[in-house]
Amino acid sequence: MVKVTFLPSNKTVSVPEGSSILQAAIVAEVRVESTCGGKGTCGKCKVQSPVKHLTPRSKIETRFLSEGELEDGFVLACQRHLQEDTVVAVQEHKDAFSRKTGLKRAKENLVIAPSISKYFLSLNPPSVEDQLPDWERVTNALPIKDVPFDRAVASSLPSVLRQEKFAATAVLDNNELVAVEPGDTRDRSFGLAIDIGTTTVVTYLMDLNKGLVVGNAAVTNPQTVFGADVISRINHASTVPEGLHRLQDKVMSGINSLIAELCEQHKVRPEEIYQATVVGNTTMSHLFLGIDPSYLAPAPFIPVYRQVVEVKALELGLKILATGKVIVLPNVAGYVGSDTIGVALAAKIDRLSGITLAIDIGTNGEMILSGNGKIFTCSTAAGPAFEGAEIRCGMRAAEGAIEGVQIHDDVELTVISNTKPRGICGSGLIDAVSEMVRNGVIDVSGRIASKPAQLEKLSPKLQERIREGEQGKEFVLVWAKDSATGEDLILSQKDIRELQLAKGAIMAGVQILLKQMDLEVNEIDRVLLAGAFGNFIKKESALGIGLLPRLPLERISAIGNAAGDGSKMALLSVAERERATNIALRAEHIELSKIQEFRDLFLKSLNF
Repeated sequence: MVKVTFLPSNKTVSVPEGSSILQAAIVAEVRVESTCGGKGTCGKCKVQSPVKHLTPRSKIETRFLSEGELEDGFVLACQRHLQEDTVVAVQEHKDAFSRKTGLKRAKENLVIAPSISKYFLSLNPPSVEDQLPDWERVTNALPIKDVPFDRAVASSLPSVLRQEKFAATAVLDNNELVAVEPGDTRDRSFGLAIDIGTTTVVTYLMDLNKGLVVGNAAVTNPQTVFGADVISRINHASTVPEGLHRLQDKVMSGINSLIAELCEQHKVRPEEIYQATVVGNTTMSHLFLGIDPSYLAPAPFIPVYRQVVEVKALELGLKILATGKVIVLPNVAGYVGSDTIGVALAAKIDRLSGITLAIDIGTNGEMILSGNGKIFTCSTAAGPAFEGAEIRCGMRAAEGAIEGVQIHDDVELTVISNTKPRGICGSGLIDAVSEMVRNGVIDVSGRIASKPAQLEKLSPKLQERIREGEQGKEFVLVWAKDSATGEDLILSQKDIRELQLAKGAIMAGVQILLKQMDLEVNEIDRVLLAGAFGNFIKKESALGIGLLPRLPLERISAIGNAAGDGSKMALLSVAERERATNIALRAEHIELSKIQEFRDLFLKSLNF
């Protein structure tokens, strides 16, 4: 075994000799970027190792990045294998989770009617004359009959009832008794709404009495160390021993850390959280439940289940009331999951008049077209370009990410947290390419300007930014002297092609849905953009590259983290939960891989 110490967190773990630094980071629960899942192809898992002249507990580690005290070069964590005790420096940066957790949506008239109800009971204590068992004493006093016996609740019932002299509060989930608490606790009733994204996991602590968000928290999905996309994670689950267990354990650990954080912040005991609702794409839902996702990857993309799933929290290891239910909303198909149902629920897609197109753009692009009494869905393999992955200088929407670009005579940037830029996130990528097209830096086919006639139309400063790189032409967004990494931040010809493939897939999917309803683009009454990406991209830039249907700007609007909002609605209302099931049953899924016309539409949609 060799010891590995990670700086600046000072976490030390022992791993078998020959393990990679990335494998050690997974054991230590230290986040190292690895969009390719350890294949050595993305170049994102750069760390500094070995770090010499620093003891593991040195005080220097908190300032090594800014003061340049490390002398060794960078290595790829997935490719460097450990033969001796090592100290590894990981460059950390803050994720901008507030971009997702802070998204607001318009208030609506939601009738608060969760399945959780609480009843205060003032019971007569047992006596020689009244020898009714404790369980019957409680259930006989409830307005609901035929309450099924629960061993876990019954196990602590004697002490709970006698703690406050048989004054107690019964907690029911529909007709199931999930807890009995000493005294009158009716004013405290909480639930969790969880949105498991491929990149980010968000949890909302909800007051079930008032229907309000008490607090929210987010974390980068810990599964990202196994790859940025769902295919990488499916492959890990199906080919690596204990792979499925490790993936489930990772996401559960991340969610439990958020629960602990929220409980501490808001003075709530985990046992007071009686229920959780969960949304996620089909793969994320399978992995959360510990269900084998192997056959989601190859055609015909078959999930194990589609319906609503209810599981006790204890069975999953979710740190809320052990007997509380965890409710995973239904999927539609292999690549249209409960997160899309959450979007449909929050957007009221089944109740809007006219024709509505809802798009949730992330690692995948899920789309819903609703109108004329029908609901169609599809999903395109947009790839992780919109999340900044597979882009040479791409990164998540975090501190130091370029999120906005304007080009006139030169390049002007907007950077998250107003720090020196260290990369570019999805919204910045859309902006940059749209501006490059508008200014003639790239042509409609996506090719970076190289001919004299093209270059002479550009300002001298823009001409200077175009150069020959290792893999062809590239455009310098940030010179090394101005970047946080000390290197030029560039967009390569390959990066632009990745974006073209992603946006071409989205537009081709939209056109296929329109053909299913025999509609033209101008017949769409509204386009709803879900998620943080949809909220932060400029509509003009998205239209400028052909990512969205060419419609008047006023018909296009962002609706925030609609998947998370749908999870909240299902938590707060049994009726909304039933509506989610009905939408899933009504939705007609279009499998694009079997549509012959999709390939032609995709190729036509590549141009800017």
